[in-house]
Amino acid sequence: MRLRRSLMMALLGLVGAQASAQGAGDAGQAELDLGKQLFTKSAKPACALCHTLRDAQSEGAVGPVLDEIKPDADRVKRALRNGLGNMPAFPHLSEAELAALARYVSQASGGGAPAAAK
Repeated sequence: MRLRRSLMMALLGLVGAQASAQGAGDAGQAELDLGKQLFTKSAKPACALCHTLRDAQSEGAVGPVLDEIKPDADRVKRALRNGLGNMPAFPHLSEAELAALARYVSQASGGGAPAAAK
């Protein structure tokens, strides 16, 4: 009886862990989707107007080709906060929007791990 109860508890723990991982995956995908939406349309001006990024099907000719420079998320966040060269700052974006956009650009360009939430 004790073994059966232990096995049931272990099984419930595995099911709960899988559901939690699925929820985290859904949240991560939602953040990437928001980042892509900001990149292509919602940010003012939209990043896609100036930057080329294959995943977004953008062919901007003003800013650098993000697929070539492969920025990590921290670099993208700094550029969004402070501007860089001809690129304006985006002070109207919330922290969540900055994080989503930075993570999307970083992952879509192959730039590396997303920045930790700050």
